[in-house]
Amino acid sequence: MSLIDRTRAALGQALDVYRGTPYERRLAAVRDRLDEPLRVAVAGRIKAGKSTLLNALVGERLAPTDAGECTRIVTWYSDGHTYQVTAHPYQGPPRQLRFSREDGAIEMDLGDLDVDEVAQLQVSWPSQALRTVTLIDTPGIGSLSEKTSLRSWNLLAPDDEETPADAVIYLMRHLHSNDVEFLRAFHDVEVSRPNPVNAIGVLSRADEIAVGRLDAMASARRIAGRLSTTPSVRRLVQSVVPVAGLLAETATTLTEVEFARLRRISQLPVAQAEQLLLSADRFVQTMPELGMTSIERESLLGRFGLFGLRLSAALLRHGTCGTATELARELTERSGLAQLREVLGSLFFERRDVLKSRSALLAVAEVTRVSPRPGSDKIAGAVEEIIASAHPFNELRVLSSLRSGWVTGKPDVVAELEQLIGGAGAAVHQRLRLPPDASGAELDAAADAALARWQRRAENPLTSAEMAVAARVAVRSCEGMIDDRRRLR
Repeated sequence: MSLIDRTRAALGQALDVYRGTPYERRLAAVRDRLDEPLRVAVAGRIKAGKSTLLNALVGERLAPTDAGECTRIVTWYSDGHTYQVTAHPYQGPPRQLRFSREDGAIEMDLGDLDVDEVAQLQVSWPSQALRTVTLIDTPGIGSLSEKTSLRSWNLLAPDDEETPADAVIYLMRHLHSNDVEFLRAFHDVEVSRPNPVNAIGVLSRADEIAVGRLDAMASARRIAGRLSTTPSVRRLVQSVVPVAGLLAETATTLTEVEFARLRRISQLPVAQAEQLLLSADRFVQTMPELGMTSIERESLLGRFGLFGLRLSAALLRHGTCGTATELARELTERSGLAQLREVLGSLFFERRDVLKSRSALLAVAEVTRVSPRPGSDKIAGAVEEIIASAHPFNELRVLSSLRSGWVTGKPDVVAELEQLIGGAGAAVHQRLRLPPDASGAELDAAADAALARWQRRAENPLTSAEMAVAARVAVRSCEGMIDDRRRLR
């Protein structure tokens, strides 16, 4: 029986035990959640660029990015058959809201509802990107309004129940003490609770690190690389990816009109273009011969930023991109969005069943803890047995121990172990540190060699007790890969 099926069976048993109690509805919702898309929250400090990044991931400008009242409310974005915005007040039934699209972004009208009366907003939107993931936009941590900050804390680090998010993308411009405090609250040392394997850090607004220079992303990648290997950061997030959020959003929603205006800038002599793009004021106020109004320039600046304008002009000037589609593809790649999507795919979406099972088992364990009743001990035992015996959870436990520094060893051994148990992705080639196009023979040989290597390490009397336990998990991971390869033949 698969992990998700074992989890579903445990939930069924829990529902029988808690039938007719206030927890029945909660457990039924958790069971239904197993079949829903993965829930990923986008969190971070105020002005970190959360809504902008969410829009880039969806490929549409859905989330408002200004400082309007709706940005202070937790907002869920999910795929749907119709376009609909629903408010869920703390008191009273849900209400459908009027909405419009201004310059592509959704403008939501709360009507007679006050912001503090709304628990959350639900945006249902037909979207290919939202079919596999529900994105949760959260208010900024560290807001001047304590109520606004608490909305994110209460969602992702609640005191008395499980978090509704299966995973989190956490945006940071640098590692602030508030970031550390929040992520620690989101995590727990037990494998059945959220830990670094379901959190990804994003070095947001990465283009601003080098003040919008063309080499800004290269600088950001070096900083993200250092953060990813810093022990304090490794305990909180699995990886740190640099993303120029504004450029990523614009690249996925680029228009032909904007492309034509960018081409006009690229056709200027290089010296003139550099002078024009020296500052925001210069771009808006000088060189009337460019043939764009100040409103058009401000719109372009708001969409691309100076870094995006400089990069786009350079790409067009060098003939790298001849069409709006080609430019959008190149800007997406250079913004860091393509890398983030790849990381999300390997660390979140390929682990969908594991992450969802963990969220569900957490909920069941919490219910049996806070409300014991006849039969709940048996349910708690079943949950504990699943957690202890399911190999994906053993991998997560070892990965969390590695990140926390509980399992130590030679750097090359630790690095191989982390990769082998899925620390950089669950695909076979990622675990074995091979390229995506590795042949079947190469995969088989690498898996066999890894199995022999980790069997020796597990059985070596000089191996520390912690590493020996981790090595046995690695052996099981190798055996699983070999079995999977055999089934494919």
